[in-house]
Amino acid sequence: MSGHAILSASSAHRWLICTRAPRLEQEFADNSGEAAAEGSAAHALAEHKLRKALKQRSKRPVSKYDSDEMETCTDDYVDFILEIIAELKQTCSDPTVLIEQRLDFSRFVPDGFGTGDCVVIGDGTLHIIDFKFGWTLVHAEDNPQMKLYAIAALELFDGIYDISEVSMSIYQPRRENASTYTVFKESLYQWAEEIVMPTAKIAFEGGGDFVPGEHCQFCRAAVKCRARAEEKLNLARFEFSLPPILTDDDIEGILAKLDDLTDWANDIKAYALEAALNHGKRWGGFKLVAGRSNRRYTNEEAVAEAAKAAGYRDIYRQSLITLTEMEKLMSKAKFSEILGELIEKPPGKPALVPITDKRPEIHTSA
Repeated sequence: MSGHAILSASSAHRWLICTRAPRLEQEFADNSGEAAAEGSAAHALAEHKLRKALKQRSKRPVSKYDSDEMETCTDDYVDFILEIIAELKQTCSDPTVLIEQRLDFSRFVPDGFGTGDCVVIGDGTLHIIDFKFGWTLVHAEDNPQMKLYAIAALELFDGIYDISEVSMSIYQPRRENASTYTVFKESLYQWAEEIVMPTAKIAFEGGGDFVPGEHCQFCRAAVKCRARAEEKLNLARFEFSLPPILTDDDIEGILAKLDDLTDWANDIKAYALEAALNHGKRWGGFKLVAGRSNRRYTNEEAVAEAAKAAGYRDIYRQSLITLTEMEKLMSKAKFSEILGELIEKPPGKPALVPITDKRPEIHTSA
């Protein structure tokens, strides 16, 4: 069996809608790059810290991505898990905790498997927790990746622990997002049998249709997908009319597609640049040029010595360390005690987002 499933749990939000995508994606290299590598490093550190917190042997991993931010995020993740365990201990003396548990859902999805960051079982409840270190906001509610993990965990443990309901949590510290979704196991099995199983069969065989949508931004084949291109180019029917000429319905239709349209356009530009830069591709009407660059010091220590030797002294500036670094330096409790009254979180800049966004609506005086 290969290390990467064609129909993975993490890509279920795509293949459950666009069944043709998984086979097409196999033709393209995985260019997830630095973000994925950083995420893997964060997961390794989180696993180590959780094992140590649970009195298990573990060797601390070392990575070029190690940072104060990663330290804080992984500490908070461990605290989140320990809170779940403590809550379960109120009704169950000894909850079962599994870390980096392989989860097989191949009864419903061909070759389907994944890894659960943490699985906690106690008192008829199965709790699955997924650590997200990325910036793209992800919620647990009706999340297909989490539901597939839940199904796989039920396959393993339901007969042993007589589980009645399943809780699925996503912990995403960089986005200050911790969401939990709880369902009865019967509804999960119904979803797996009625929705997942027939759709997975079609997707695994490469059948069905290309269905563009927000999920395209994570698809390796998106940049060359004709269905996606046709959907985006359909906006040309507005002939780039100025807003006063468009109806409210027109503007609402454009707003719903604008972010994905921008992402698609940027994907096309990035693909064309990479092909020209690394593969010698020449695009008609375009050429490679050197972009604008900024000056920089080649050696800061040598610059400082040269400036001082010339009689200049006022060559440094001083600033406070970041909030995250300060909290790490002091500890959370001391940080709150010493600086709590001196910290504020001003409201963010207003943004127009889809109604499905989880943030509360703000109301203007107009």
